[in-house]
Parts: sequence; structure tokens; C-alpha cells
Amino acid sequence: MSGNVRDPNMQRITNRELANAFIEEQIKEIKAQVGDKKVLLALSGGVDSSVCAALLIKAIGNNLTCVHVNHGLLRKGEPEQVIKVFKEQMGANLIYVDAVDEFLDALAGVEDPEQKRKIIGKIFIDVFKREAQKLNGISFLGQGTIYPDILESKGLKAHHNVGGLPAELGFELVEPVKLLYKDEVRQVGEALGLPRNMVYRQPFPGPGLGVRCVGAITRDRLEAVRESDAILREEFANAGLDQKVWQYFTIVPPVKSTGIKDGQRTFEWPVVIRAINSVDAVTATIEEIPYALLNKIRDRILNEVKGVNRVLYDLSNKPCATIEWE
Repeated sequence: MSGNVRDPNMQRITNRELANAFIEEQIKEIKAQVGDKKVLLALSGGVDSSVCAALLIKAIGNNLTCVHVNHGLLRKGEPEQVIKVFKEQMGANLIYVDAVDEFLDALAGVEDPEQKRKIIGKIFIDVFKREAQKLNGISFLGQGTIYPDILESKGLKAHHNVGGLPAELGFELVEPVKLLYKDEVRQVGEALGLPRNMVYRQPFPGPGLGVRCVGAITRDRLEAVRESDAILREEFANAGLDQKVWQYFTIVPPVKSTGIKDGQRTFEWPVVIRAINSVDAVTATIEEIPYALLNKIRDRILNEVKGVNRVLYDLSNKPCATIEWE
């Protein structure tokens, strides 16, 4: 499994037996590469970094240090799940960093999507570097690079900084899933015993909810995105759509309209629901959601989410629309 080119004869990991064989092979390779030295990993809670972390824990135990940075743009319950799974259940050496204020203060008033992405990326690097500099004896940087990352970067080193982590940290890379496709990573994650909702976590943008709180991010509108998204995910799971729909989420644009609640006029935001299916993210089609389910989701959002008086359903395919709004 060494190198950055996948052997065309490599058998695809399609079942538990093959996943277990891969895990055993990677444990040997990690031990051979790392020895008794220490590894640092930025653990987002996404599929790739979680599987990477679980593999490293099996191979080197407490010689792995995971850093989970909460930038305030994660979905509801995600930081808590990372702590529960990796620190409490797997006994990982996990550093939790609450950097919410640092990120949101820097993003205040910034409307341009690309500028928002740059700010989020820069602060993440700054926070991670600060944590890395507090630690002694780190020799390796673990990363959840997967094979599509390498293909998209045409085999160049650019893919190594998937999380935006700078080369000047001076660490050698450990990338145990770099020759796997996403479906294979999920197979390995299941074999490692990671929770199913973590292994099958739907695609999530690097800037997180920052691109779903459209325009300049405000804390109250960001919270409306987080709470409405949690309701959508809960109701989709109850209806079995979480296994059928490729990606589903809510957006709160920076516009307000009049409404009525409890006999009083309101001037509040809309929540937009987006649910799409795709194979490669190049094209995407909307999912036809049963109307009764949409009504239930609508009622819960209007009753439970502060500052919202309308719920809309995005009917746009890709193309002409993109998957995300920003």
C-alpha cells in the first residue's frame, strides 16, 4: 500500500473480511513507519479523519494525539460525538479546543464566500499550530487523505494539505487510507467499530455550516441553521431517508419576510431545505420527499427554531444550481 499510486489489480474492499485484512496490513505498515515515535492528527469527526484516527489508535495507541477544533460551524452534537467516541470509548489522547469565539469574531461582517473560506482555513491553521507547538516529541502528522484527493491533485503534493495544514510544521506524513475510495473507507470504518452515523456521515463542506449561513454569519442565524438541520436529519432518519438520500441540509439566507406568530406580526428568516442525490457530485437531482413528511419537518422547524417564519424546499438540480448555496 506504499506510494501514491493505487495498483490497478488491487482488490476493492467490499466486505468485512477484506476490510479486516486491510486493517491488519495497515497496522503493520503504521508500526513499521512510526515505530515508537508520536503522531499528531487533526480530527474533524468526518469519515476520513475518523477512520484514520481509529487505525492509528489500533496501531500506536497513546502515541497518537488527536486535536479536535470546534470552530462553531459544526452540526449539532458533532463535537460531543467526537469526544464520546474517541476519548471516552476508544481511550484516545484527545485535545479538545473550543475556538468558537475566535472563528466567529473573525467572520463577523464578512459576506464573500471565498473570503469566508480563507478566514476559516487560516484560523484553523493558526489554532492547530498553537496546539502543535505545545506538544513535545511529535514526529509525524496523520492525515485522512483518500485516493480521490490524490487524483484531484494529479498526484502532486498539494493533496497532503487537505486540511490546510502547512508543510512548515516539519512532520512526516502518515496517511493510512490514502489509496482507498470513499466507499472502501466506510467499509474499514465499520470493521473498526465506529458508529454507523459517523461512518456514513453525509458529505459536509470544509467550512461547515459557514457556507449554509449565507452571507455574513451572525450567531443567531447560524444557530437557526444548526437547529433546523438537526430537525431535518432526525426526521429523515426516522423516515429511513438517511440511507436513501445522498445529501440533505438546511440553509438560512440573509433575508427576512413578514409573518404571523401568536397573532403578532413577525419579520424573520426563511429556512430552505435541500435534499439531493448524486453519484459523483458533478451532477445532482432533487429527492422527491413525501409531502406529509415535509409538512412535519416544516411544523417542527417553525415551532422549534427561533427567528424563522417560513420553510422552503429547493427544487433545483445541478446544473443549473450547485449543491451548496455558496
